[in-house]
Amino acid sequence: MASPHDPSQTRRLPARPRFSLHQPLRHAVCWLLAGVLWTLALPVIAAEPIPGHSLESIRAWVLEHNPELRALDFEAQAAEARILPAGALPDPMASVAIRGLNPDKPWRSVDAGREFDYALRQRLPLWGKRDLARTAASQDAVAVGLDRLTTARDLLADAEAAYARYWHADQAVAVLDRRIALIGQIEEMARVRYALGRAAQQDAIRAQVEQTSLQRERIERIAAKEEAVAMLNAVLGRRADAALATPNGIPGLVVRSASLADALGGTDAHPAVRAQQARAEAAHTNVALQRRNRFPDITVGVGAMQIGNGIKSTELMLEVEIPFQQHARRERERESRLLEDAALARMEATLHAVEERGASAWAQWTSARERRGLIENTLLPQADATWQSALASYQVGEVDFGTLLEALNEWQGADLARVDALRDELLGAAAVRAIEGEIR
Repeated sequence: MASPHDPSQTRRLPARPRFSLHQPLRHAVCWLLAGVLWTLALPVIAAEPIPGHSLESIRAWVLEHNPELRALDFEAQAAEARILPAGALPDPMASVAIRGLNPDKPWRSVDAGREFDYALRQRLPLWGKRDLARTAASQDAVAVGLDRLTTARDLLADAEAAYARYWHADQAVAVLDRRIALIGQIEEMARVRYALGRAAQQDAIRAQVEQTSLQRERIERIAAKEEAVAMLNAVLGRRADAALATPNGIPGLVVRSASLADALGGTDAHPAVRAQQARAEAAHTNVALQRRNRFPDITVGVGAMQIGNGIKSTELMLEVEIPFQQHARRERERESRLLEDAALARMEATLHAVEERGASAWAQWTSARERRGLIENTLLPQADATWQSALASYQVGEVDFGTLLEALNEWQGADLARVDALRDELLGAAAVRAIEGEIR
């Protein structure tokens, strides 16, 4: 049995690990650097602006971040990239032919040397066909660019309308909260009068019922705000539940036109109409191109014949297309004319649609503006006077609680109607601005 003090056994014991101060220090330095970098990155993350505090922030965000506008930008660039290839020469054709091969041994020639024919051909479209093709492609590119501008107008109008609804929801909830608070005050008055034996208990109960009804309407208004937030974030290209800043004030949607005639005076210059006009011009150019196809194109070429290691002869070639398929050519010309007529009809239809949208938006805007003016200048002062009179009369017992509650509902209902009319006015203004071309 081995002794516990045997030196050989002692040598086989594992060595005790050495403790080093460098490893904990290295970890501490790494954590410190990570913390410093994270602290420096926090201001950058927090500095990202949140749209919603003003209408300008909404417009800027739409023009910069909307994915549909980015897609149209790429399509416009692609359309511009098609202009140069449309009028370019077709690629030349090169050919190599080997003659005098033995069918049994094709890798050997019959004669002493092999015979090779080299040829290079280039097709040349004549009669201005390349210029017409380039012009048609340029007109199509203009149409695509105008489509992008049309979409920008529509998206900005949608964003302005959603922002108006977003602002309106908070205002409507504020009116309802003020109305609920006032009903709570008159409920307390009814309780006091009931305790003194001057009023019935049902007055306080009726006030509670009215408060419950207003709470239901408040829930509906909050749901409308959430829908407006989702709509606005969709136009902005953000998550539906992304946070929005609180509006600083009433959205400044200014209509520049003084009358409906002024608003519709520039419909001919609307980008949607101009886009269809550019497509009609491209279709007209294509009609001219199809007519030019009546004249044949030519193909020129050069060639050389090699026998053995030397060039035996050279050649020049000229080929002319024969316009033999006349029926097919006439059908292509007919197709181009029909497409031109369709483009002109579509341009007219677009013009009428823009005018209809402008007239409808103008009617909505003017009607809401007149309604708001009537409420602010006439209905609200009358309702406020009725409320003050009913409140004073109820305090001395000259009117019942139902009359007081009705006066309060008329007063605060008029205020809510004013806010709703202002919302409709802003929605109409956004639609009119889309026709006017206010995209800044």
